[in-house]
Amino acid sequence: MRTEAKLGLALLLTPLLLWLTFLIFIPHIDMFLVSLRERIGVGEYQTSLANYLTFFNEPLYLWTFLRTAMMSSLATLMTLIIAFPVSYYIAKMVKGRVQSALFLLCLVPFWVSELVRTFGWMILLRETGVFSNLLQYVGLVDGPVEMLYNDAAIMVGLVYTSMLFMVVPLVTTLEGLPDEVVEAGYDLGGNGLSVLREIIIPYAMPGIVSGCIVVFMLSLGNYLTPTMLGGKESLWFTELIYSQFIVRFNWELGAAFGFMLLMLSSAIVWGMLKLTGQSLEKTMG
Repeated sequence: MRTEAKLGLALLLTPLLLWLTFLIFIPHIDMFLVSLRERIGVGEYQTSLANYLTFFNEPLYLWTFLRTAMMSSLATLMTLIIAFPVSYYIAKMVKGRVQSALFLLCLVPFWVSELVRTFGWMILLRETGVFSNLLQYVGLVDGPVEMLYNDAAIMVGLVYTSMLFMVVPLVTTLEGLPDEVVEAGYDLGGNGLSVLREIIIPYAMPGIVSGCIVVFMLSLGNYLTPTMLGGKESLWFTELIYSQFIVRFNWELGAAFGFMLLMLSSAIVWGMLKLTGQSLEKTMG
């Protein structure tokens, strides 16, 4: 490689390397070191695993951790089930301006912040909101119905917030599927279900895995949506991390919680790749 080419490559990679070094690697290394500190006096610390033992010995922490993982997995599955037919329709059933218009409609909600989108769901689901008034108007209920501050409201918010991040990789992958391959499946005697199972889903698997990874991580690390739609009765693990860092100023325990969340997301992503037979390089293109 010539000297000019090497210099150009170095200049292109420098911002990325600086971003990774100062915003990813150094903070995580420091957070890991903080998580290993145990306060034994005023300004006195010793290295131990006490913060991690506190996590495993406190049922509330452990239950919230597992609950967050299960609900994030369920939100990912529901997002995939809803997004897959939408993505297939956009990628294969329509062309030209209609395709662009439908894709744009998926993008429109993300022109506003997550706070505004979540507040919109609060307007719809609250006791005096649109859905409650509609149910009373058609006579299905006798009085106001509170649909906020429960797990179902959190699930609605997580699926809605993550939908675009599932649709984009699915549409991108399915657009590469040749129509002749699908037609050949029908010509060989297949029906809609067998073609979907034997041809479409295997072809779309890199997009499925890529979308699931992104949606799962976004759901697992989400703070705003569970806090606003779930209320105090639906505790999310990120709320515990926020509480330890900001409310109780217990950075040591908050750092340990943060690392537990990082290890959980890494383990589930690794398991997802192994289960589907995909590699990280192939999934991320």
